[in-house]
Formats: sequence, structure tokens, C-alpha cells
Amino acid sequence: MTILPGKYADFEGLRTQVVALRREGLSRRQIRDRVHIDNNDLLNRLLEGEPPPEWTKRPNAKDDQRAKARELRLKGLTYDQIQIELGCSKSSISLWVRDLPKPPARTREQASAIGKRGWEATMKRREEERQHTRQAAFSEVGAMSDRELFLLGVGLYWSEGAKAKGDRPQERVHFINSDRHMIGVFLAWIDLLGVDRNRLRFQLQIHESADVTAAEHFWQEVVGADGFTKTTLKQHNPKTIRKNVGEGYYGCLCVRVLQSAELYRRIEGWWYGIVGAAPRADQSNRA
Repeated sequence: MTILPGKYADFEGLRTQVVALRREGLSRRQIRDRVHIDNNDLLNRLLEGEPPPEWTKRPNAKDDQRAKARELRLKGLTYDQIQIELGCSKSSISLWVRDLPKPPARTREQASAIGKRGWEATMKRREEERQHTRQAAFSEVGAMSDRELFLLGVGLYWSEGAKAKGDRPQERVHFINSDRHMIGVFLAWIDLLGVDRNRLRFQLQIHESADVTAAEHFWQEVVGADGFTKTTLKQHNPKTIRKNVGEGYYGCLCVRVLQSAELYRRIEGWWYGIVGAAPRADQSNRA
């Protein structure tokens, strides 16, 4: 019998009492409060060999994967093969099955095939995660107010649109981009500003080696058929290796606003208004 000083002198009697409470389904805290034990080391010794009740265990999302991994390992599958089946990391698999016997050694061809399937499974999982993140972010935006679109359009133009410079002081609104969605947002902003669509001119700029007709049809479907001017063809240099070729390449669309000097000056003023306001934004909520 283990003898302890003070109120814990009868160790065996105390252990019998603690074990009985444990088997009734009490948690460590409940046992400690019931028996008035304030020594965690002693409580650990009293509960040695007694598993906690199920209700005290935290749910673990990987419990099912762990059980499945062990089942697959017992069938002779390698870490790579288990990873393909379950989509979890090799480090987790190693922790779960390292006490189980190893499967027979595989050939180089088998290892290569398994590695390829594992990489494909990893890429598929990453793409699913990527799409999930994009969809969640998409939902965060929701509806836009006119003011939000107004400010967004100012920033969009000042980053992508034509700007007057010292050696080129022209004040005119020209916006060019290869992304149909950027063009769509720009046009929505132009509509918000009350610019008549009759003042817009569209010009395709594209390499002569591309499918010009297909590109023209593409942009006409994006913005409508009216207002298009003659396409500008960029001379192709055969010594230059270009990546923007083939299917999906439709060149850039330039959107010009006629008689836009006054509008340009307003855009410039709006932009610098944003520049001045941004450092002072939400000062009341800053520490």
C-alpha cells in the first residue's frame, strides 16, 4: 500500500474511490471537486490506466481518416497510396500507422506511377481549396452601392487608363485592357457617371498573327456592335516568343470617350481626393 502524508494518506482507498467515480462517467474536474484533490500529479497517479469517458473527448475531424489509414496500411498500401486515397499529408499518415508492418518494397515504375497519382490528387485538392476560397470571397462582396462603384472606377481608371504627362499633356479618357471583366466594370462606371454611350468608341488592338475576326466578334459580344473603329494590327516579330497566343487570346480593347477633357480633369481631381482622404479614413476607430 502506498502511504502519503496528510489528507492523502490512504492512497489505495482514495484510488478506489476515484476509479469508481471515473467509471461512473465523471470528468477530471468533477472528480477533483468531488474528492477535493488539488494536486494534479496525484490525480494522474490515481487515474492511471483509466480511460476518460467518451463525452469528455474533443471531437477530432481526422479520427475517421486515421482509422481508414490504418485499415489501408494493414492491406499493404504505402504512404503514397494512402495519401491518394485519403488526401491527407504523409506526416499525418506516418503518425497514424508507424506501429504497423511495412508493405513489400515496390519497383521504380510502381513508385513513379504512385508519385504521379499522388501529385494529381494533391493538385485536385489544391484546386478545390482555391475554388472554395474564391467563392467565399465572392460572397463577401455582395451588392455595391453607387458610391462604392464610383470610388472603385476612379481607382481602376487611374491605374489602367491613359494619363496626361509632361511630354504628353493630352487630357482625354482612354481605357485599354485585355480582360473583358475589367472592360465591363469600366463601362458600368462610365454609365454611372452619366456618359452617353454614343460618345464611346471601341478599337481592337491585336497582333496580326492572331485570329483577328474571332477577336472582333468576341469584343462585339462583350460591349455591343456599335462604336467600333478599324482594328489596329501589331506587327509580329518572329524572333520574339509570345505567350499570349492561341485560343483565348483576343488582344486588347481600347475604349475612348469623345470630348472627354473635362471628364479627365474630374477623374484626376477625384483620384487625388481619394489620395488625400485615405490616410484619414476611419480615424475614430484607430488606436
